[in-house]
Amino acid sequence: MSSPQVLEPYPYDRLGRLRAVAEQHAGGCVDLSIGDPCDPPPAAALEALAASGAERSYPPSVGTPAFRAAAAGWLERRLGVEVPAEQVAACVGTKELVASLPRLLQLRGHEGDTVLYPAVAYPTYSMGARLAGLRAVPVPLERRGRLDLGSVGPADVERSLCLWVNSPANPTGAVDDLGTIAAWGREHGVLVCSDECYVEFVWEYTRPAGAGPPLEGRTILAAGPEGVLALHSLSKRSNLAGLRAGFYTGDAELVDFLALARRHLGFMVPGPVQAAAAAALDDDDHVETQRQRYRDRMALLSRLLEDLGLRASPPEGAFYLWVPAPDGDAWALAERLAATAGMLVSPGEFYGQAGAGRIRVSATVPDERLALLAERLGVPGRTA
Repeated sequence: MSSPQVLEPYPYDRLGRLRAVAEQHAGGCVDLSIGDPCDPPPAAALEALAASGAERSYPPSVGTPAFRAAAAGWLERRLGVEVPAEQVAACVGTKELVASLPRLLQLRGHEGDTVLYPAVAYPTYSMGARLAGLRAVPVPLERRGRLDLGSVGPADVERSLCLWVNSPANPTGAVDDLGTIAAWGREHGVLVCSDECYVEFVWEYTRPAGAGPPLEGRTILAAGPEGVLALHSLSKRSNLAGLRAGFYTGDAELVDFLALARRHLGFMVPGPVQAAAAAALDDDDHVETQRQRYRDRMALLSRLLEDLGLRASPPEGAFYLWVPAPDGDAWALAERLAATAGMLVSPGEFYGQAGAGRIRVSATVPDERLALLAERLGVPGRTA
């Protein structure tokens, strides 16, 4: 009998002691540790959620026609790629798909016992491999935070079941060259799984307003669907993390297999949630509002941290500041910020040992909490 899998504590559960320190400040802890959206979702989505009438019946596991069509329309309008709605499938938020995908690939007969993933990354890429009994092998990052695929050894390439890429990346904010990564995967026969949940928060649009899809080329699908899978989420784009709605598309045969397997497993996005998601995907205006909110918050956080002698440059994408600890001790810096400012941040080791010398600071916090933080740091009334 094999030994039972021993799982370490969930990363953010390790922050309890620092949270208690931060809570001692008047007004309590200002929690910048988790990327938990705090702003209002689009009104149309909430109206659809309340009025869909879809709660009476089982929803289609693959997604309602309206949800799939809205996702396909969004992909074309925002990212400039044409995908048939029939090749889009729903998932219960993308985290559960990230975690379960390696096991489903095994069931499909994909060869290999290794999942490649960025050395500094969202921990679920590695955990999904471990839960499937597979090897999780980190891919080193280049100086700008992009995957260094040339550093992957031939044996690991040969054993690979899939490669994860996340662009813009959590926590680094790096924007990778997805076309080059797709080509690498095809050359080596490795499925490339592209987590694109932050794609609406690439900070330099590729085209000016009115000149075509603003995020053209920012999805791996721009290189074609063969041998790739793209995952998208409503959690960040539309502040709908609590509804758990996402979708995936890409290689047609793989999408069809996953949709069937997930139907057998009983994975279903609730009908009212699919109605809300379709309404959110059809509305771009609220995303522009959200983009400005995050720009303003990151600018303020950057200045506040730099006032403390830290280097907190704005990222290429996403809404996190990836801040080096001056002496390389991220836990000591996190303790200092909790004690002096009541600020809770994430030590970089949560995202892999390669990130251990940094902290991640999230801009997903209400403006009034940032104003409180600015006041504690001696700059009352400071705004972005």
